[in-house]
Formats: sequence, structure tokens, C-alpha cells
Amino acid sequence: MVKKYQEKGDRHLDETLNNRWFQRFLVTIFLGGQVLLRILSGKIDRRKIMEHLVTVGLDSLRAVLLIAFFAGMIFTIQSARELIRFGAVNAVGGAFALAFCRELAPVLTAGVVAGQVGSAFAAEIGEMQVTEQIDALYMLRTNPVDYLVVPRVIACGVMLPILTIFAVAVGIVGGLFVAAIFYGLEPSVFLESVRNFLGPWDLVTVAIKSFIFGLIIAIVGCGWGLTTTGGGKGVGQAATASVVTSWVFIFVADFFLSLLMFHELAITRN
Repeated sequence: MVKKYQEKGDRHLDETLNNRWFQRFLVTIFLGGQVLLRILSGKIDRRKIMEHLVTVGLDSLRAVLLIAFFAGMIFTIQSARELIRFGAVNAVGGAFALAFCRELAPVLTAGVVAGQVGSAFAAEIGEMQVTEQIDALYMLRTNPVDYLVVPRVIACGVMLPILTIFAVAVGIVGGLFVAAIFYGLEPSVFLESVRNFLGPWDLVTVAIKSFIFGLIIAIVGCGWGLTTTGGGKGVGQAATASVVTSWVFIFVADFFLSLLMFHELAITRN
């Protein structure tokens, strides 16, 4: 009998969590539309944007650069030996740079920012929600979307491409280090291969991807924060759930963007 009620309770809990996630998802979609309308109407707090630009950039920069450097070294270890074994020495730098620039750097950077900044957005706004500070903003005739959400979305959209470009540069340095030290590859050969494989459009596509990832992180973090309930425990759950949800949306968006850019539009180095 106890087991029966326990199973029934577990099913009810799962249904509640699923419904809660779907409600938050719909609110977040609606919030994204509101943000777009507010930006188009010029409802922008430039001072708050500058504050969040500094926060997003400085909070994430060290972690992004460190992860990019080691990711570049790891990827080169995995790929250089096989390419050299098949006689494709001149492709070591280019193959690494192409994969790192198009996929690894944008996703890794977005992951760091989602974990560090997106969760902070959800926690900060979630705490304001459960302590009724959001209601106080309405009482003061201040739109929470203008004051809290729009500056964060713009800051993430601007800073993600910049952070990703830094990550690409540092990742290439990490790959060059491994190729030169462990495989005896001349730095000039590695860099020439990078130059031959990477084109201007690759940097454009990485900027577009990162911009969209930044919007996803900020909107999800703010959306999950605004829908927080349950006191301090709810704030922690919202922060954690926002990171997981951002990761899911980032990978879904990455698939469709890659399909569009490199399959449908056939963007290449030429």
C-alpha cells in the first residue's frame, strides 16, 4: 500500500515538474518577444547596459580563456597524431582551427557564461521575485523588463561574440603549443595551415552563433528568475534549472545554425 502511494506521488511530482517547466518555457518565449519590442521602441537603460557589459565580460573572461587554452591543446592531441600518420601535416593547424572556430569555441564559451552569468541572472532576479521586489518596481511605475531584462540581454548579446573571438585566439595558441612541443611541427607550418583553412566568413559565423547563444542565456536566466517561487530553495532550483535549460537550447540552436550556415548556405573558406 505504501509503495502504491509512493509511486502515485512520484508520478504526480513528475507531472508537476513537467508542467512547471512548460509554463516557464512559454513565459520565457513571451519575455523574449517583450525584450525585442522594448529594444525596437528604444526603451534602453544605457547605464545598466554598461554595468552588465563589465559584469558579463570580467566574470567570464578568465574561465573562458583557461578552458579554451586547454581545449585547444586537448583537441590537437586527439587530431594531430592521426593527421600526421596519414601524411596530412599541412592540415593539422587548419583542421583544428576550423573545428575549434566553428563549433568548440562558441559552445564552450556559451557553456561557461551560462554557468557563471546565466545562473547569476536567475538567482538575482529570482531573489527579487520571492522577496516581492519585482512588485515594488511595479509600484514605482518601473517596468521590470526595461530595468532588469533588456540590459542583461543586450550585454550578453554583445559580450558573447567578443569572448568567443578571444577563445578562438587562445585555443589556437594552445593547439600551436602542443603541435610544436609534442609533435615537432614548425609553428610557421601550423599557422600557415590555419590561415589557409580559416576565412572571414568563419569569424562571421562564429560571431552570429555566439550572439544568438548570448540572447538564449540571458532570456532563459531572466525568465527562470521571474518565474521563481518557493523562497530560497526555489531560487537555487531556478538558478540550476536555468543553466540546464540554456545548455539544451544552445545545442538545439547550434544544430540548426550549423545546418543553415554550412549545409544550406554552404559557407566555406572560399
